[in-house]
Amino acid sequence: MSAQNTIPAFGLYGEQGPFPDVIHFEDFSVRAPINNWRIMPHRHSQMSQLFMVEKGWINATVDGEKFKVKEMDFLYIPEHCAHEFTFKPGSEGKIFSYPVSIVRTISPATDQILTALSKPFVGRVDQALERVTQFLCETVDGASLFRAQQVVGLAHSVLANLAETRLAARASEQRTKHARLFALDDLISKHISEGWTASNFASALSVSTGHLSRLCRAATGMGATAYIEQHQIQEACRLLAFTQLPVSEIGYRLGFIDPSYFSKRFRAARGQTPSDYRALFTN
Repeated sequence: MSAQNTIPAFGLYGEQGPFPDVIHFEDFSVRAPINNWRIMPHRHSQMSQLFMVEKGWINATVDGEKFKVKEMDFLYIPEHCAHEFTFKPGSEGKIFSYPVSIVRTISPATDQILTALSKPFVGRVDQALERVTQFLCETVDGASLFRAQQVVGLAHSVLANLAETRLAARASEQRTKHARLFALDDLISKHISEGWTASNFASALSVSTGHLSRLCRAATGMGATAYIEQHQIQEACRLLAFTQLPVSEIGYRLGFIDPSYFSKRFRAARGQTPSDYRALFTN
């Protein structure tokens, strides 16, 4: 576990500058070897990423969930998720980075696609995904008159392929999120330490608190207050897994004034204390 007390947020890993292109792709060889095949905990607030392993493997931890990404597997990571990787030395593959503006503007947009792309997941690289990502790489490297438009279209094709893979693997998950809830997710991430209530978020979204609760309940089975707390607990999990902040400080950062109440709510949500959860990543 890292000794840091924050989870750094980057554009591309290790960089704070503006996003360099419509989308970005690079080989594992660009960053993994110079970092001794270990990518330290971080997150991206404004982009999703697709990792495709051609040779070797990646051991990844994403928001506390561990993934083994083998040869000819892919790993998709949406925005905001905290993650770290260990690559098998010599591994080969590609990383595609998609700004949130690309992900959210798939047309015609459907709540089902956006819901499928809202969680990290692993799958196999089939022929269709291999073809369209190869064409995307060639187009990004090209210089055609309408290069940007072609890149956006191909990026959407890749994302739609991933969403279809996700839905096929999780066919029993019937509930989908209303598009407005993705705006709520962004607001929660922005104001998570400020103690905003469901009423504050509803006002920011120009809806009533009751309507916001109905949207949350339709998508997740829980009201707006519980939905907001779920995000707080998820952020607590990230900080417990990827930093060494004291448990009480994590609670304060997430708007819980009383450390014992924070521990109580965490245990109710996760079935274990914050310290027990952290121990999963230190042993």
